[in-house]
Amino acid sequence: MWLINSSIGRKVVMSVTGIALILFLTFHGCMNVVALFSGEAYNMICELLGANWYAVVATLGLAALAVIHIVYAFILTAQNRTARGSSRYDVATTVNAGKVEWASKNMLVLGIIICLGLLLHLFNFWYNMMFAELVGMETTLSPADGFGWIKETFSNPVFSVLYIIWLVAIWFHLTHGFWSAMQTLGWSGKTWLCRWKMIGGIYVTLLMLAFLVVVLAFWFGCAPSLCNGGCCAANYGKSN
Repeated sequence: MWLINSSIGRKVVMSVTGIALILFLTFHGCMNVVALFSGEAYNMICELLGANWYAVVATLGLAALAVIHIVYAFILTAQNRTARGSSRYDVATTVNAGKVEWASKNMLVLGIIICLGLLLHLFNFWYNMMFAELVGMETTLSPADGFGWIKETFSNPVFSVLYIIWLVAIWFHLTHGFWSAMQTLGWSGKTWLCRWKMIGGIYVTLLMLAFLVVVLAFWFGCAPSLCNGGCCAANYGKSN
C-alpha cells in the first residue's frame, strides 16, 4: 500500500495524523482555559470525559494517532538522513531564515522533547485520573478532581518549568508542521505557502499561549478560579 511503502505516502500519513492531533490540542486548550475561571465547570468536563466507554475509545484513538505520527516521524527522519548524508531535515522553500528554519532542521530533537513531555503529562494527569478510575487505584486526590490535579501539579515549580519547556518545543514543532502538512497534502502553492506559514504561526502561538497562561496562572496562584473573590497574591502565599 502506497501510504505505507512510499515516502510520499508516509508524509501524507504524518500530515493527516498531525492535523488530527492539532485539532485535539485545540479542544484540550479550550478545556484548560475553563479551569482558569471555574474549578466546578472544569471538573464537570472531566467527569464527562472520565472513564466512560466513549472517552476510553477516544483515548485509544488518540494514542494510536500519536504512535503512528511518532513512528512515521522517526522513519522519515532516518530515510532523510540516509539520503542526504550529514545534512539535516531541510526545506528549500523556507521564507524566514529564523525560527521556522531552525525548527525544520531540528524536528527530531523537538520530537524527542515532546515525547518526554508527553510521558510526564500522562503520568501527572491520565495516570492519576482516567487510569486510576479504571483500575480503582487510590490517589491523593479524587480521579475526577481535575481542577485539584492542575493545582497540585503546577504549584510545583519543577513541573511548571518542565511544562513550559515542553510547550516551547511543541510551538517550534507545530509552526513548521502546520504549513508542512498543508504543503504535503497539496493545499499550498507559491502564494499559499506564505499564507499558511502566517496562519499557522498565529494559530499555533495562540494555542500554546492558552496552555502557557494556565501553567503560569496556577503556578503563581493568580487564576481567577483560585481567587474566590479574594486576593490572588494572598492565595499564592497560602499555597506556599
